[in-house]
Amino acid sequence: MKKKHIYYTAIIALFFLAGCKEKKETAPISVPEENTNISTDSVIPIEETEVEEVREKEEEFLLTEENAIDFFFNYSKTITEDKVKITTSLGSFTVQLYDNVPYHKANFIYLAKKNYFENTLFHRVVKNFIIQGGSTDNREVARKRRTIGRYLLPPDTRKGYRHHRGTLSVPSSDIDNPHKLASPYEFFIVVTKPGAYHLDGNYTPFGRVIQGMDVVDLINNQPVDSGDWPKQNIFILKTEVLE
Repeated sequence: MKKKHIYYTAIIALFFLAGCKEKKETAPISVPEENTNISTDSVIPIEETEVEEVREKEEEFLLTEENAIDFFFNYSKTITEDKVKITTSLGSFTVQLYDNVPYHKANFIYLAKKNYFENTLFHRVVKNFIIQGGSTDNREVARKRRTIGRYLLPPDTRKGYRHHRGTLSVPSSDIDNPHKLASPYEFFIVVTKPGAYHLDGNYTPFGRVIQGMDVVDLINNQPVDSGDWPKQNIFILKTEVLE
């Protein structure tokens, strides 16, 4: 296990690049006549002076590409909860997280307890495919990311989980990223019936919707612009970690 930690840390250190920019419209990977790919997470731009101000606060812990794997490995051992209720401006639904995808489960619960997701948006909605959330174009979310840290998560695609309808999964980061290292801040939920199986092996399923799939469908049915951004903002109002 220790060698695996070192391996993941080495991968993340190699491929993590600072200065990623967030755009209101997250551009999907180009596929002719089809929009059934996952857009990458675009990190909100952060001024270097702002980063330095945070680093100067000795009492504040920041996640980085160097410490994230060890942190979440240890944090996962302290978690007893496996469900998160997500309340949106269109209703609420509950997801159950898989125990044997520990880094992603720990990261999602950690962010939920930090109230990161509150006032973020479902910013990409593709009809009969996915809803993608956890980002927005306002500075408050940039501030939240700045105070939590900048890091990526290792892919974990070999646990036997597939992208069935209702699956909770993560996009890869918007960087030169051949190893598909995962965004820690965004997630998507599959709406396709019976599933979006072309995503298997490329993205990490780490949970599933166990209640409120009708709300997920309602979000998926909202009108969107040409960049898949809902014409009416769909906010995540609250996340509650449940036993």
